[in-house]
Amino acid sequence: MNAAQTATSGLTPRKLYSVLAIAEAVTWTGLITGLILRASAGIDPTLFVVIGGIHGFVFITYGATAILVAINQRWHFGVGLLAVITAIVPYATIPFEIVQAKRGALDGPWRLEETDDPRDKHWFDRFVRWFLNRPVLLALAILVAIIAIFASLLVIGPPGGSR
Repeated sequence: MNAAQTATSGLTPRKLYSVLAIAEAVTWTGLITGLILRASAGIDPTLFVVIGGIHGFVFITYGATAILVAINQRWHFGVGLLAVITAIVPYATIPFEIVQAKRGALDGPWRLEETDDPRDKHWFDRFVRWFLNRPVLLALAILVAIIAIFASLLVIGPPGGSR
C-alpha cells in the first residue's frame, strides 16, 4: 500500500460525498433559520452575513466534491450535473446521496491505479489519478479553487444585492 492509498483508505468516495451532502443540508438549515429570524426578529445583519458565508463555502465545497466523486465513480455527465444542482434545492443533497448509495454509485475506492478499462488510458483519467495519488496536493488545489470562487462571489456581492 502506497502513501496515497494509506492517506485515502479511510476516506472513501462514499464517506466524503455523504459528509458534504449532510453538511450542505445543515448549512441550508442555518441559512433558512437566519432568513426567518431576519424577517421576524430583526437579527443583526452581520450574523446573517456569517451564516450566508458558511453556507456559501460549504455549497462550493459540496459542488467540488460532487464533481470529484462523479469523475472518480464514472457517473454520466447528467448524473454529475444533477449532483451539483441538488445543492441549489434545500435538502436535496441528502435524498440524492441516498439514491446514489442504493444504486451502488458511491461504492468502491478512489481510482489510484490504471486498470484494464480503456477509459483509464485517457489523459483526463491519468490526470485525475495523478492528483488522487497526491491527496495533500489535491486538497490544496481544490481549496485554492474554492477560495478563488468564494472570493469572486464576495466581490460580486450577495444574491439579490445588498441593502
